[in-house]
Amino acid sequence: MEKIEGKAARLEQMKLILLAHPEGLSRAEVARRLGIHRTTVSRYVPNLEQIGVPVWEDGQRIGIDREQYQIKIGMTIHEATAVHLAARLLATRMDEHNPHAASALRKLGEALRHIAPFISRHVLLSADMMEDQARRQDPQFIKVLETLTRAWSEGRKVRVWHWHDRTNRVYEYLLSPYFLEPYAVGRTVHVVGFREPPDALRTLKVERIRRAEITAERYTIPQDFDPQALLQDAWGIWYAEGEPVEVALRFHPRVAHRVRESQWHVSEQIEEQEDGSLIWRAWVAEPQEMLPWIRGWGADVEVLEPTELRETLMGEARALARQYGWYVSRTPTAADSVLEAFFDE
Repeated sequence: MEKIEGKAARLEQMKLILLAHPEGLSRAEVARRLGIHRTTVSRYVPNLEQIGVPVWEDGQRIGIDREQYQIKIGMTIHEATAVHLAARLLATRMDEHNPHAASALRKLGEALRHIAPFISRHVLLSADMMEDQARRQDPQFIKVLETLTRAWSEGRKVRVWHWHDRTNRVYEYLLSPYFLEPYAVGRTVHVVGFREPPDALRTLKVERIRRAEITAERYTIPQDFDPQALLQDAWGIWYAEGEPVEVALRFHPRVAHRVRESQWHVSEQIEEQEDGSLIWRAWVAEPQEMLPWIRGWGADVEVLEPTELRETLMGEARALARQYGWYVSRTPTAADSVLEAFFDE
């Protein structure tokens, strides 16, 4: 009779072998790797299922259902709190109903119930928020995100049909997912990967992918691919092949303390001014991506550089003044004077 210790070790090894081969393996191949008979592999399949490993069978091949396989991890209370904070950002910054995020939070909350009941309660409330039916329902987004996640985990290319807002057309691409990145400003998720065409690295907004289908074609992520380095100069998700652009902003004294409280960009530099204001500088890949953040400061910020960004804000300021019934000269200098008088009242 088989020793239990030996069988348990072989079951664990069989699980690891199948996890390393998402496409599955023949029973003969599994038997060869484990050094056992092929019929023994067949007997081990229900044993794996009994210990919570979901196995699929397709003719002579067997594999692990990676979408149903539950990852078991251990966390300290501080690590669990860190995950909760990250999940809270997801719950409050993303507007789609996301059952996977809610399920993950609920499992975390239940795990904390006995050792940290107060934290557990709030984690479970966050799960309720993610499951709230009042949130935007977008089953297509969830389906596409699941497909991209599976393709990314298995190293398989995915065919996507992506809607382009400028042309109002849907284009078909072959995509190798390298990275998924949430974007809090736009409440969106983006996939970074190698796109064919144009055979180059591209970023696609997941919400604009109308359909996604996994292919049998495999891919590998280049060893030198570093998402942190790629997005280092980005304000959010936009990156550029050229050198980053210097952005200089002057903040009013009444908000200077708030600007100093946070690090808004890794390259930022702050120059204190005698009147209590400050000059904030950073080198950003695409300054236009900063517009929503700059607009949020209203009249408490002035764009100094680059010129194109300053002119964009000047034009918006004139349009805003006209919208509220204030006369604005066509001359930028006069417009600035009118707006300055308006905001000083």
